[in-house]
Amino acid sequence: MDMTVKICGLSTPEAVAASRDGGATHLGFIFFEPSPRNVAPELAGELATDRGRAKTVAVTVNADDDFLEDIVTTMQPNMLQLHGSETIERVKELKARCGLPVMKALAVRDAADFEMARAYDGIADMLLLDAKPPKGSDLPGGNGVSFDWSLIDALKIETPILLSGGIDIDNLLAALDRVADPRNSLIGIDVSSGVESAPGVKDTAKIVAFLKSCGEYQTQTV
Repeated sequence: MDMTVKICGLSTPEAVAASRDGGATHLGFIFFEPSPRNVAPELAGELATDRGRAKTVAVTVNADDDFLEDIVTTMQPNMLQLHGSETIERVKELKARCGLPVMKALAVRDAADFEMARAYDGIADMLLLDAKPPKGSDLPGGNGVSFDWSLIDALKIETPILLSGGIDIDNLLAALDRVADPRNSLIGIDVSSGVESAPGVKDTAKIVAFLKSCGEYQTQTV
């Protein structure tokens, strides 16, 4: 099966190389100062030049037009990921303004939260379902927590979905089984903290092992 695997929160050449060479389809760079994974557009632009066949994703949180223009001009990403409270109108505006596909991240705790996913169906080019942040967290994502993945089976939309939140090598197979389930619109997974040795510090050995398991799973399901 063809699967999207996004390694997010990259900030070093070593982590980019491990992700690229391991077969990641998407490389995520975060532009959000409170995050330990925050990078400057200039650094992201340098790192993105070594992406190989992978697509690059610029992850922002309620960014203003000037900052987005700086990111797009400097980094030249293949996709924008909006991880804040961006409205449907904002998604439409940025798709037109930037000329790029947009992935909208949505926070999930229970089935009621899927109403938001349905609202963005056909508006965003891709959706990312992440767990709602734990109490006290300043980060909209990358918190290493999951939601009840079985809820996804009842979500019937056309827009492709990435599963995110608390995925690591220990629960990877369960996540991949969700992606392979024909009852939902999942096309892949997104991982950040699950391949780190500390917040914001990517562990190349964990990236290699994670992507190897993804590759082996895909081979077995062909």
